[in-house]
Amino acid sequence: MRDLSLHIMDIVQNSLSAKADKIDITICAHTDADLLEIKIKDNGVGMDEEFLKDVKNPFKTTRTTRKVGLGISLFEASAKNADGELIIDSKKNVGTEVIAYFRISHIDRLPLGNVAETLTTLIMAQPHIEYNLIIDNKKKQFEFSTLDIKKTLKDVPITQFEVIKWIGEYVNEGIKTIFGGVLDEIHS
Repeated sequence: MRDLSLHIMDIVQNSLSAKADKIDITICAHTDADLLEIKIKDNGVGMDEEFLKDVKNPFKTTRTTRKVGLGISLFEASAKNADGELIIDSKKNVGTEVIAYFRISHIDRLPLGNVAETLTTLIMAQPHIEYNLIIDNKKKQFEFSTLDIKKTLKDVPITQFEVIKWIGEYVNEGIKTIFGGVLDEIHS
């Protein structure tokens, strides 16, 4: 993967495959600890303990179309390349939480990428899913919720072009406000 937003997209696809209808994405820069945390939590079907023990293995997958599942193992490799780690917690019929940590200043940390484009793509593909995005730098926080947007829109579809365009610009502005000056690749 060339950036972290693509990892987020991949993990959210796993959540959708697990029949989640609520997905929380949190991206937090712990600047004092030089750590970037990405957490994706869903209310999908979850994994049993046996599957969870082996889920980081690229040859462990629920896919029927191929016998490899590279998403989690690639996300873990990206975290480890940046002096971080990947933690997964899952409970059957409750949901799954994937947390990846990256050293912010590490030369091999992937750039954040276009989180706004990732989110708008996910919304357009699955508009009935409730997405919550939190961008946090431990001093300021930006929150976005598709449920709040839908309540405001009432009968206007969230997938309408003008709405999607506004969401992309709104999320980009939130990321610049929170991460500008924290992550080298984000310019405020």
